[in-house]
Amino acid sequence: MKENFNVHPQFSQLAKMLMQNLRHFTENGEYVTKGDRNVIKKFEIDGKIFNVKKFKTPNAIQSLVYQYLRKSKAKRSFEYASKLRDFEIKTPFPVAYYEAFSSGLKESFYISQHVDYDFDFRELIHNPKFPNRNEILRQFTKFTFQLHENGINFLDHSPGNTLIVKRGEDQYDFYLIDLNRMRFETMDFEKRMRNFRRLWLSKTMIKTMAKEYAVLSHKSFKEIHTNMLKHSRAFQKKVNSKKLRRRK
Repeated sequence: MKENFNVHPQFSQLAKMLMQNLRHFTENGEYVTKGDRNVIKKFEIDGKIFNVKKFKTPNAIQSLVYQYLRKSKAKRSFEYASKLRDFEIKTPFPVAYYEAFSSGLKESFYISQHVDYDFDFRELIHNPKFPNRNEILRQFTKFTFQLHENGINFLDHSPGNTLIVKRGEDQYDFYLIDLNRMRFETMDFEKRMRNFRRLWLSKTMIKTMAKEYAVLSHKSFKEIHTNMLKHSRAFQKKVNSKKLRRRK
């Protein structure tokens, strides 16, 4: 079996202990999420807390693709996190990734430093009376605008993939997670507006965010609002139609 274990130089002294936890991933650590596709566990090593994401083993064809044609999700997560930090976009610090190959990709892990966050973007959707909601939405819009200005197309820009830390009075930091689907490209107006579609925004949220994006981009509120609303509603309609078909 061929193995590839890449550790960030800042954590090279912990490489052996990190690898031990990967070897005993099933028994060790504390579950953060236990999904059908991916599993995330939390480990404490040398007084530091790390999140370890184990990706689902791909099928036979996909596993060969990941060995010979395409980077694994673990490797992409590590590399994209490093790129984001180069752009001064916050994401949990990329610590390491691990890949094991045997006639294809058999196992892959991504390790990042744990972030103690206060809430995620979903809270703003589910609770219209969330404290300081409009200000958080404005700052989140500015954060998304910075992504776009830096040519970062976060394809999974969805409610559960932004962690929010309250830094001070009316000041918030935003951390992107689940990074393996991302493109670094010029973001034209259409791509920028489409990038909001997965956030499952209400009409009130769209109005607040469109106002802020209009100011930042020097475009009219009407143009931003119309396009943001169009893409959001089209995506929501598509998802709801799929759910309805499954029920039938």
